[in-house]
Amino acid sequence: MRIAEIYRSVQGEGLLTGTDSVFVRASGCNLRCWFCDTLYASWEPEGEDRGVAEIAESVLAYGVDHVVLTGGEPMLFAEMIPLCERLHEAGRHLTIETAGTLHLPLHCDLMSISPKLSNSTPSYLQNPRWNVRHDRARRADEVARRLMAEHAYQLKYVVDLPEDCDEVLESIESLGADPDRVYLMPQGIEASGLARIATWLAPWCARHGFRFCPRRQIEWFGATRGT
Repeated sequence: MRIAEIYRSVQGEGLLTGTDSVFVRASGCNLRCWFCDTLYASWEPEGEDRGVAEIAESVLAYGVDHVVLTGGEPMLFAEMIPLCERLHEAGRHLTIETAGTLHLPLHCDLMSISPKLSNSTPSYLQNPRWNVRHDRARRADEVARRLMAEHAYQLKYVVDLPEDCDEVLESIESLGADPDRVYLMPQGIEASGLARIATWLAPWCARHGFRFCPRRQIEWFGATRGT
């Protein structure tokens, strides 16, 4: 399995915000969000092929209870099944960060699903091939519902403009999600841009009974790799 990086940091998003964690970033993705903040794991995948035992050894060496398997798209890789089993047997809490379009039968303590809205699709001018391919693949509600049924979950939506909110509501209804497990995050990699969106998104979340997720890692570390 190709791994872009393994590092220790603090979870900046969702239910476990503030939790000391080890992040394992798989390299490779079936989608191409135009605003992806980890291009080195999606548009231009980097990293080395590493075996399950080697990855597990690197993770366990940190001595940290919480592990986040992220990407890219970690659910692309069947090796995640034995990796999750090893880490579970070692007593680690596992969060998987996924777009919710692919399924694997694996152990997971928190399935962190980020359904991709139409705002994520690259324009035809940006990339004609991925304009079509991404838009076709970005939503697989039946897969997301299965993941939600099998695991404790949270949903994280990336919101760019006010008009995105209607699509969020439609997606939540389609998935049958518990509103208390829904987080809305501003799009961007600069604190000033996130703050501008937060001025209207946070009140909107409060009115609709969802959780606002300010993406604390940007506040704490900036858009810095390995954080």
